[in-house]
Amino acid sequence: MIDNLIIEATNDTPGVRFAPSEDVFFIGNKSLPEDALSFYKPIQLWIEEYMQTPNDKTVFEFKFEYFNTASAKQIGKVLLLLKKLRETSQVVVRWFSEEEDLAMLQAGKRYEKLIDLPFEYVVFTPED
Repeated sequence: MIDNLIIEATNDTPGVRFAPSEDVFFIGNKSLPEDALSFYKPIQLWIEEYMQTPNDKTVFEFKFEYFNTASAKQIGKVLLLLKKLRETSQVVVRWFSEEEDLAMLQAGKRYEKLIDLPFEYVVFTPED
């Protein structure tokens, strides 16, 4: 089985926890890396390797507070890989947005339409 991919969140980069044995595939927080391509490349490579022997069902959770334009492009590439994964495995994409954050909800809707990959939307109230 593929090793877990764990990247701790920083002020500028999202946290990543991909742990297939636990059925956990999470990416979230802020995404403002100086070099989005370099940050997201290992994530994309990990997904490509995971696609060789995926779980029967994979639930990817995206819970961003904010992401910049450069990150948006790389997130799109991640979602394209998930679309490809759907050819051999059941894939669920959960897109989280805060109750008041319509922009994040709309970002998810745009990705869903552009990539033609169904999303589940989870609207939550932020903790105080």
